[in-house]
Amino acid sequence: MKPTNMKVMLFAAGLGTRLKPFTLSAPKALYPINGKPLLQRNIEYLKSYGFNDFIINVHHFADQIRIFLKEHHNFDVKIHISDESKELLETGGGLIKAKDLLKDKPFLVMNSDILTNLPVDKLIAFHQKEKPLVSLAISDRKSTRKLLFDANYRLCGWKDLRNGDQIIANPNYTHEFAFSGMHIIEPDFFELNTFHGKFSIMKPYMDLMGSQIIKGFDHTGYHLVDVGKPESVEKAEALFN
Repeated sequence: MKPTNMKVMLFAAGLGTRLKPFTLSAPKALYPINGKPLLQRNIEYLKSYGFNDFIINVHHFADQIRIFLKEHHNFDVKIHISDESKELLETGGGLIKAKDLLKDKPFLVMNSDILTNLPVDKLIAFHQKEKPLVSLAISDRKSTRKLLFDANYRLCGWKDLRNGDQIIANPNYTHEFAFSGMHIIEPDFFELNTFHGKFSIMKPYMDLMGSQIIKGFDHTGYHLVDVGKPESVEKAEALFN
């Protein structure tokens, strides 16, 4: 695959409480699937699409991730560590902390605890064609939280199926999808965001969806496993050998 100049932010700072006892002594990003850690799998996956410039945030057992990357010579890609050792900032806060490394052009964001065969080149092509502020990878699958979209796949809202909580910018939504933990963001996001400190990336998305175009890229039919859940490990090992 031809190299791309798009950078990647990989979220690898999470505590991984659902993967205890492994995460009592190691970071979630190093959880092995068929003997290969999640972080390695996702670096190699994105590298296969031409990505070679990564920002990885760390918090929980941060030194183990540094040592792992050093032992593998950074998998022959450029890696910058965004250190959140003092405070875990969640996805939104972690992104803002790393903004000086990302603010000059569109970039890809991915959670390190998901495994997928989503065609990243198609997600990039979608973003370049549609030109939204954010392109969200989404699919039609079981989830306790859903993002809501209109007929043109513009983000309209969010709902939590467990308790009925919802945030709606446009009640005329027609589709409900699960977010896949991968998105492409324009650098303008940093000027538009009003949140600071520790926060989920979904908060500014909910704040901006009424005034800015945020669109969904439907990859239904491709594999996606959230390995943050112990019940998903067996499924991941069956799909990703």
